[in-house]
Amino acid sequence: MNNNSYVCIMAGGIGSRFWPASRTAKPKQFLDIVGTGKTLIQSTYERFLKICPPENIFILTHTDYIDLVKEQLPAITDVQLLTEPARKNTAPCIAYAAFKIHKINPDANIIVAPSDHIILQEEEFVRIANNALDFVSKKDALCTLGIRPTRPDTGYGYIQYFETETAAGIHPVKTFTEKPEKEVAQQFIKSGDFLWNAGIFIWNVKSILSALEKNLTQVYDAFAEIEESMLTSKENKAVEKAFITSPSISIDYGIMEKAKNVYTLPSSFGWSDLGTWASLYVEKDKDYFNNAVNGKNVVVYDSTNNIINVPDKKLVVIQGLENYIIVDTDDVLLICNKEEEQRIKEFTHDIKMKKGDKFL
Repeated sequence: MNNNSYVCIMAGGIGSRFWPASRTAKPKQFLDIVGTGKTLIQSTYERFLKICPPENIFILTHTDYIDLVKEQLPAITDVQLLTEPARKNTAPCIAYAAFKIHKINPDANIIVAPSDHIILQEEEFVRIANNALDFVSKKDALCTLGIRPTRPDTGYGYIQYFETETAAGIHPVKTFTEKPEKEVAQQFIKSGDFLWNAGIFIWNVKSILSALEKNLTQVYDAFAEIEESMLTSKENKAVEKAFITSPSISIDYGIMEKAKNVYTLPSSFGWSDLGTWASLYVEKDKDYFNNAVNGKNVVVYDSTNNIINVPDKKLVVIQGLENYIIVDTDDVLLICNKEEEQRIKEFTHDIKMKKGDKFL
């Protein structure tokens, strides 16, 4: 295990597409949404213990979730917990982590990964991640893991890569495309040189700081100004100031789509980003009638292809439903056609306007 390997787990999102199970107060990364007995962030943390020492794992989250992180990951120290006082997308929090880790170890090689993805083939993931870490330790490169697509999914971003291949099996990136239309996604699959963008990044700390300085000067300057305060009692106040002055922008748009030294490693390790209830349905085991059920007391009649997520203590009887999402919590029941799942954001917007934040 390499002491120069570091991991930043991003855990600040609110998971609105998994409403009503995922709420602002306790979003999906802090839930056992898959039914494994572990929350998504716990599974992610344990996976990365195979790649770097525990003290080299940092959690990037919102200040609202400090207690949840400490409760679910008690080994994480205050130094490893990087909190954002305002949600300003991914670039500012990644810049914060890069400056802090650089102060700890200027030779660090860093993986940045979401906290709420499924990876079924963990040993293969570890092999691929270590391969990428070795690559960026020797080359000024920004690397992203690209997933070999299995279908023309319109819910993912796509990476097009050049045929030119390094010794490590890593390719220069040609283009990024955000969530294409179905016909375009079908052409991408047919061409054979497109990958799904997993949002898992690997780079040397000097490379990402250089890229920030060149492409996101305002973000870079905001955190460069407070670097001396990091690892001191002044850090939290300084970070608040940096977030105020930093623009809200994603690392994908601000860096990965602009930098000239971007590479991708085509990968297959049983990945899902768990972005929606429908994506969870794909990953879950099904009963004889293709229902994915999470709940110990569910009785189903004449119903197929549903995803059902209900409390273990409640008896739930379902009859005559096909292709539905059924989610029951203590105070909300959602019954929604899977084909209309994109309307969940519309539902939550209307609920906020009519009922306030109580149910969100």
